[in-house]
Amino acid sequence: MALCPVLGKLLRKRVVLASASPRRREILSNAGLRFEVVPSRFKEKLDKASFPTPYAYAVETAKQKALEVANRMHQKDLRTPDVVIGADTIVTVAGLILEKPVDKQDAYRMLSRLSGQEHSVFTGVAIVHCSSRDGQLHTEVSEFYEETTVRFSELSEELLWEYIHSGEPMDKAGGYGIQALGGMLVEHIRGDFLNVVGFPLNRFCKKLGELYSPPRRGARPRARHDSIPPVDSFEDLSDVEAGRMEADGMEARGSEPVQREAGRGQDGPAAGGDDRQAADSPQADGHRTAEPAPCLADLLELIDGFKASKALFTACRLKLFDALRAEEPRRAVDVAAGVDASVCGTEGLLDACASLGLLEKSERGYRNTELSNLYLVSDGEHSLHDFILYNDQHTWNLFTHLELAVREGTNQHHGALERKVQDPFQDAARHSTELRLRLTRASLGLALLTARPAAAAFDLSRFSSACGLGGCTGALARELAREYPRLKVTVCDLPGVIEHVARLQPDMPDTARISFVAGDLSTDRLPPAELYVLCGVLRGWEDDGVHTLLRRVADGARPGTGLLLVAAVRDAEDRAARGPGLSGRLDALLWPRGRDSSLAELRRLLQQLGFADVRAAPVGHGLAALLGTRDAP
Repeated sequence: MALCPVLGKLLRKRVVLASASPRRREILSNAGLRFEVVPSRFKEKLDKASFPTPYAYAVETAKQKALEVANRMHQKDLRTPDVVIGADTIVTVAGLILEKPVDKQDAYRMLSRLSGQEHSVFTGVAIVHCSSRDGQLHTEVSEFYEETTVRFSELSEELLWEYIHSGEPMDKAGGYGIQALGGMLVEHIRGDFLNVVGFPLNRFCKKLGELYSPPRRGARPRARHDSIPPVDSFEDLSDVEAGRMEADGMEARGSEPVQREAGRGQDGPAAGGDDRQAADSPQADGHRTAEPAPCLADLLELIDGFKASKALFTACRLKLFDALRAEEPRRAVDVAAGVDASVCGTEGLLDACASLGLLEKSERGYRNTELSNLYLVSDGEHSLHDFILYNDQHTWNLFTHLELAVREGTNQHHGALERKVQDPFQDAARHSTELRLRLTRASLGLALLTARPAAAAFDLSRFSSACGLGGCTGALARELAREYPRLKVTVCDLPGVIEHVARLQPDMPDTARISFVAGDLSTDRLPPAELYVLCGVLRGWEDDGVHTLLRRVADGARPGTGLLLVAAVRDAEDRAARGPGLSGRLDALLWPRGRDSSLAELRRLLQQLGFADVRAAPVGHGLAALLGTRDAP
């Protein structure tokens, strides 16, 4: 059954998906449904034991997600939604509910339990129809669930850990994603495949058909709800804006980690008139006041964006998330004593971070979300703490010179450092030890996000030696060594950089095949290798410097030598930003002579330098990897 018969009924309604799941977005979008995305902040902590069946728990969770979004939008948005869709997917085996794993050991426990067994995947769905009368929100809820049974093959320890280390299990119910790498674990399924992915499209379509079928003769017509013209873009009702909820008497709540889709924030809600005004209203005599534009919420969020950034920066400087890493919530007065700050100021910052979805707030106090424990605790394996501090102490100052950069079309690093600097990492040897270490740690934190996908973007097994040149943190070298057991990797960069990079490497078996060599890439002889790796060196370098370095690699490379280039590109799909390449476009404002290239431009450049068979692959965060092989001269 197709969704088409009911599209006409939903076309002029404001449909909202109360989920941040990119899989649900993709399923509904591919079906032709036009909707907005407003992730729910409902805390999924219902007592599972109080429900008679697992699917009853899933249905209730889906309903509470949808109702939370409906109530929040009614109170704070310009228009009440017409339809809100909530969904919750769980995996059950032997009556035990398995949700998202909290860490790798939890993922191992889940997948071991599923190995060689048959389990059920339930998705509960709630469709909430909303209307507003006399300023009150009225809702009508339709709900259902779908079950699909899945059987896993017997999984070896090696396969289990290889899959866990891929990172895929961490945001999936039951610890696997059947639509991706997790499909290799599945022996067979019975039922709706898309239900296992995250949304039962077939059953959803049937339910819509029931709800929107023509009424029987004599039946009372369904109340007509106000609506707006359809929209194509996804809207994320931001947690930044949620900070203003307290003015409306609402308590800010923490939210689950949100993965933003490409295109978010580009269009916002479409314009449309609101005829909700009552006929006897004081404004109904032809003197209606002008209504705010439907995109105003997005604009206000954009205006306030710097405040949210500064709140995050300050929380990291105080090591607020370190103080809340424990499982048990902590009161503001205890946190204040630990970070040496006032109680009232600390409580305000804690509330702001809770509104931003970075903390969970309850009657017992505050604690980190999973996102904060993973990325914001200062000594975590994947910590972005130093990268955030670098943005606070350096990038923030750079952007205060943005007007001058636009007017002059010049690099404004000298405005922040009170002297001209081509690139902060290039000039690291002349900076203080503290600044060099901060730069290294900042770059290392950011590199960890893309190192693994970059290392796995292509099959590099034919190479036995690799050399990373410039802009290197050791993160990509470590992932290459881990991915290819016979590969020996050399990291070559400035002495001040190498000194700190080598010191920050974790003590792992793979690091024995990684060596560090100090040198000047402009003048010193490049270490011999079968594969040269350039990661991040293009952004911020003057064009002449980039071409000189690439020419030196090409001139010294023998036929068959590979070049792996990881660079920011204009046309890379960046799902972490508001739109494709937004972060790169903003950075480019301060690098007028070093703007990001397109994939086509980089491919053409490598071909001109004598590298053939140039292939490209996205690696996330506005970056792409390109691999070329040196031709015979």
